Amino acid sequence: MKTIRTYNNIASKGLNQFPQDSYRVSPDEAEPDAILLRSHKLHEETLPKSVLAVARAGAGVNNIPVADYTRQGIVVFNTPGANANAVKELVLASLLLGSRGISQSMAYVKTLADETDPHELHKKVEAGKKAYGGGELEGKTLGVVGLGAIGAKVANLALSLGMKVIGYDPKLSVEAAWRLSSEVVKADSLNALLSRSDYVTLHVPAVEATIGFINDDAFAALKQGAKLINLARGELVNEQAVINALDTGKLAYYIADFPTEKLIAHDKAILFPHLGASTVEAEENCAVMGAKQLIDFLENGNIVNSVNFPAISMERTSGYRITFANDNVPKVLGVVLNLLADLNINVIDIVNKSRDDIAYNIIDIEQRPTAELLQKIANVEHVFQVRCV
Repeated sequence: MKTIRTYNNIASKGLNQFPQDSYRVSPDEAEPDAILLRSHKLHEETLPKSVLAVARAGAGVNNIPVADYTRQGIVVFNTPGANANAVKELVLASLLLGSRGISQSMAYVKTLADETDPHELHKKVEAGKKAYGGGELEGKTLGVVGLGAIGAKVANLALSLGMKVIGYDPKLSVEAAWRLSSEVVKADSLNALLSRSDYVTLHVPAVEATIGFINDDAFAALKQGAKLINLARGELVNEQAVINALDTGKLAYYIADFPTEKLIAHDKAILFPHLGASTVEAEENCAVMGAKQLIDFLENGNIVNSVNFPAISMERTSGYRITFANDNVPKVLGVVLNLLADLNINVIDIVNKSRDDIAYNIIDIEQRPTAELLQKIANVEHVFQVRCV
């Protein structure tokens, strides 16, 4: 029986992925094989030594001490793309909020609540609407910073609205490039994108290189009167730089789901709670993806969508499976294979992948591995995790 400890309210559609006859899933598991969570912060917690993997039902992993877990051999998963459609739709709403004065006009209408004369109410509504004319999205240019699963969806959506789209992503993968329309113009630099965009939307993770990267220098390059949408991470923007840009009119509106005390007070900041992935569908998609990834790892040793281990998988055909992780240095796999050969153990199939300082191996062998064999592999220099799956 495998055990999963959960944090937060995980969608039941995700929890139902775990077969009841072979998994026990609850928030109270004392020595779980894996953890499934959403936003709960694990930085101050000491995990039981039984934990092999942690899956976050969402894209960001800021609430997980990834570097520490890597050193412990714990695989950390996320669920990229599972909430992409939800965020894409909220970007669409943000584009409209930033172009048509919708929220401001709604606030104006609320000021007329005490007007009891229908004729006077109509006159005031008609008179007031002149201040909220706005402009259309068609023909405008959207700059998309970050062209991953969400950014690509946003870019393609904007094209369907008749907008021009410029994208910037120095780490654009081949897979991500295939998702993009050929009509998306690739910018050579962030400043090149900022200088040409009427709207800018951010879709990058909060890492050392991106924290505060939308700063005074970025706003100096920004097209006059542009609108900035941030549904990714609040830390991506320098708050004072945003306020300065709003005050001078360089930035027409800042639309974000990361309210702060200073920004709430600014009439050019359109703010709401962190709603990007807060749809029933997105929460279900994330939970299902996270659960399936944990199951595949625990039962087959396969790793898909890990943020700290290499992507690796091998179909199961026959025999028995061993997996092991090691420091990414030469000769470790050779030593293990020699060990198996010395014990007359035939290898059916093998796959080896590495990522940064980590190497991970899946080996199918003909005979059932004994505890003694697993211990011998664990004793190989640089090996830090061994499992029979």
